[in-house]
Amino acid sequence: MLEHLWVVFTIIAAASQTMRNALQRDLVGVVGTVGATHARFLYGMPFGLLFLGIIAQATDTKAFFPSLAFLAWTTLGAVAQILATALMLAAMKSRSFLVTIAYTKTETVLIVVFGLIFLGEVPTAPLLAAVAVATIGVMIMSWPKQGAASGAVRSWRPAFMGIAAGGLFGLAAVGFKGGIQSLALPSFVMAAATTLAVALAIQTSILTLYLLVTDRSALVKLARAWKPSLSAGFLGAFASQMWFLGFALEPVAHVRTLGLVEILFSLAVSRKLFAQVTSPREGTGIALLVIGVIVVLNT
Repeated sequence: MLEHLWVVFTIIAAASQTMRNALQRDLVGVVGTVGATHARFLYGMPFGLLFLGIIAQATDTKAFFPSLAFLAWTTLGAVAQILATALMLAAMKSRSFLVTIAYTKTETVLIVVFGLIFLGEVPTAPLLAAVAVATIGVMIMSWPKQGAASGAVRSWRPAFMGIAAGGLFGLAAVGFKGGIQSLALPSFVMAAATTLAVALAIQTSILTLYLLVTDRSALVKLARAWKPSLSAGFLGAFASQMWFLGFALEPVAHVRTLGLVEILFSLAVSRKLFAQVTSPREGTGIALLVIGVIVVLNT
């Protein structure tokens, strides 16, 4: 029964993450890049704790103390995710919502490497082929247009930020997977919920302290913008919970490669919310991403 459950979790996670990214994009103009990054963690933590409480009751899990290994893995994932989110939002200032998300999806290449080095997850030949096809799609989609008025340096700057964000998202996924595995709990659902709650607590603490020292006004603005921030927080926590459930059942490379369906959701958001038109070249790139996803589903 659990064999294909990770597919359901991943698709739900990708859809929820798309909606959260759209909400966070709008928050950048209100509370700044760091403030918008913090919104998903600060307002997501109560939901993460709520998920943990409900699951603990449902699974009748007894009290336990996480190991140092769990805290190390989860802290790695939490910090990498903070940096990745900030870079992604910064890149969205210069490029379209869809193309920025495409940049971040280069993470699939590094996830294969990270998964092998840190988790011992050996990729299969079909998976490597899927990652290669998907990455080519991303490169076609995101290659700067000829004669762009902004010039080569400006054109590539958001690309570098987006790709760096993708690498950090990949490192975060590996960190969270390591945290889930180190718990060694009988319930994979409880392991995923515990990792999420602890990660959100770490992220909230780090960014709250950072803003208290560097930009207290951003915290005030976040408090005033509680309605959109609450929505972003819920969607962020819910999406992460789905990702973590997928990580608990399947290698991270499989989960994140299938997660490229987020590109299709992002395409719909770009058209509906931001009135951004997709070029034929970007459409070709998306088609290659879809092919890569299909290969993953058949491995």
